[in-house]
Amino acid sequence: MCARSVLKRDYRQMIQDPPDGCSASPVSDDDLFQWQAIIVGPPESPYANGVFELKVSFPKEYPFKPPQVTFITPVYHPNIDSSGRIGLNILRGDWFPYIRLHTVLLSIMAFLADPDPNEPLVPQIAQQYISDRREYDNTAREWTRMCASS
Repeated sequence: MCARSVLKRDYRQMIQDPPDGCSASPVSDDDLFQWQAIIVGPPESPYANGVFELKVSFPKEYPFKPPQVTFITPVYHPNIDSSGRIGLNILRGDWFPYIRLHTVLLSIMAFLADPDPNEPLVPQIAQQYISDRREYDNTAREWTRMCASS
């Protein structure tokens, strides 16, 4: 299975059946391995209505190795660091070759709404999430308003 053919199929799927609140496409027609993605913050979360830009880099071994996905838009979240790295299990050790970008983007959207403070990339934010959820929500909402408004 060639990475290029899998990426072409992923792109067709994103065009024909885009997940709600997500879009993604290659940055250029010449390079299928570098994509830009957009996700909308999940309703009923501090990220609601935010528009978040992500960079997706696919390795040559895709789909046998996961894409590297990073937030370009700053996000206040215990599992997303200041470099935009995401501590999501399917982007690390729990990757399987049948997972496609469609699923990755939906998983990131769900992760925004449901952080894992037990495996944080930013321990201070995780501690706030655990000890003062109201303040965490307010801060995340404010960052979303300042950094991710459409």
